[in-house]
Amino acid sequence: MNQGRSARKAGGGDPARTVRRALREIHDRVEGNIDPLGMAAPIVHAQLAWLSHPQELAERMTELSSELLRLQWHSACRAMGVASEDPVVPHADDARFSDAVWTDSPTWDLTKEWYLACTHHVQDMLFDTPGLSSKERRRAAFWWRKWLNAVAPTNFFWTNPVAMRRAIESKGESIRCGIRNVLADLEAGEIRMSSPGDFKVGVTLGTTEGAVVFRNRLLEVIHYAPTQPRVHAEPVVIVTPWINKFYILDLTPKKSMVRHLLDQGLDVFITSWKNPDAAMRDVTFDSYLEDGVHAIVETARAFTGTAKVHAVGYCIGGTALAMYMAWANRRFGPEEVPVADWTLFATLVDFRKPGDIEVFIDDASVRYLSDNMARKGFLEGKEMASAFRLLRSNSLIWRYVVHGWLYGEAPAPFDVLFWNMDATRMPYAMHSWYLRELYLENRLIEVDALKVSGQPIDLSRIVQPLYAVGAEDDHIAPWEQAYRINNLVTGARRFVLSSSGHILGIVNPPVNPPKRKYWVAPARRTDKAADWRKHAAEHDGSWWDDWMAWLKPRCGELVDARPAASQAFPALERAPGRYVLER
Repeated sequence: MNQGRSARKAGGGDPARTVRRALREIHDRVEGNIDPLGMAAPIVHAQLAWLSHPQELAERMTELSSELLRLQWHSACRAMGVASEDPVVPHADDARFSDAVWTDSPTWDLTKEWYLACTHHVQDMLFDTPGLSSKERRRAAFWWRKWLNAVAPTNFFWTNPVAMRRAIESKGESIRCGIRNVLADLEAGEIRMSSPGDFKVGVTLGTTEGAVVFRNRLLEVIHYAPTQPRVHAEPVVIVTPWINKFYILDLTPKKSMVRHLLDQGLDVFITSWKNPDAAMRDVTFDSYLEDGVHAIVETARAFTGTAKVHAVGYCIGGTALAMYMAWANRRFGPEEVPVADWTLFATLVDFRKPGDIEVFIDDASVRYLSDNMARKGFLEGKEMASAFRLLRSNSLIWRYVVHGWLYGEAPAPFDVLFWNMDATRMPYAMHSWYLRELYLENRLIEVDALKVSGQPIDLSRIVQPLYAVGAEDDHIAPWEQAYRINNLVTGARRFVLSSSGHILGIVNPPVNPPKRKYWVAPARRTDKAADWRKHAAEHDGSWWDDWMAWLKPRCGELVDARPAASQAFPALERAPGRYVLER
């Protein structure tokens, strides 16, 4: 009998559980090989879940029958020329049916109404699917929504009355231009949101005067020329995300955060990351921390002769900065950390709910991406850009299909979209580690669970004051999740919530009259995001003003402005440097 118990224990105990585990492993392997990104499996799971809940399914079918009766009555009224209010209306942010023909013409009105009725009903059912985890429901709804968006009548010439009207009015010119746009997109390997010739980095974008004063295999450090005769003694160091080019913070003179900081009398250094190729496949995150973040901090200190800098991190650059702060507090001790205070823009450290990008994050998809990177040595920038565009497919994909291919319009010049298409690659070793350890395992918030550059990472060791910014409509770093940094560090904390999204919520210069608003308040370690929001004060305008009021008094006394380069740090190249131009 004891031998039987030992055998059952060695075999995993319950035989049924062992079988289920084996079947699950087989399922995961099949799904990982056939459907690695989980596009089909969640939808199948949702359908099976509804079939296993017949009562709830019958109730939803009854609701659908009532909606279809109203839609049939509306169809009959429009067919007879009788006015009837649309029973289904597009969502507020859905501009696909904004042309009057979709309402004035009975034929096109009914096409729109039946499409919207089916779309809305399917989406509601997927969001309410019984028996699935919330993550599985979100994944099912996401991928089904992508298919529903793809088959919208607006996306095809013969079911888009606006496209047909333009073809007639232009005597076929719109069709000719549309074919030319299709061919240009095919040649570019992507649906273009901006034409390559619309802007030129260093000429029309990223034009603030400065010099590359340090270069290694990972980054160039740009020091900007002062715009004021006197500047604050301690410099500002900006760690930009290596997933995109740095000039998002120096777009045009009116939109440039860099220029705004210079005009405020601050001395500014910024990272410009190398665009990796296959030769950098084995570069690790340790290198990005030591040869990247630490390198710019030490360069700025040596250039200015100061003991401390004031660090800023944006998006993934902010995540790296948070890890650097924990690393430096353990390695040097709180008093010797070379950063006096730090600022984060739209940054995640807790990846439990990382926003819409969650649909791409599971074991199968991370394994699939890692295998692809292992073969090439890097993740192609266009692949990552396509994933982010897919999160907002109607506005970032199908809009450009309709306007470019069907209407024959050239993409309008837009600096942010040009920058968005100027993608960079990710080295295999670093990015595989980042996806698994942070996004998949969420180990950054666990005390000493990660070891980076020889030091266990514990965010609670960070005692330096923090100014953190989230964006209200950010789908890449949801502000509620970005707020979580305040629950993990121990220094003084101030949190700001900006209106708009991941880019325009941050690239948000003061203008008159104000275009946006923000909410601001100190953040307590015990607060949840919703609690903070209740006592945060609302202001019109740009949060940049509040940030300057917080930052400038901390940056030391005024001294004579330093030139962009010096004898000890000669100009290796004029800004914007060499790395930013690599494709």
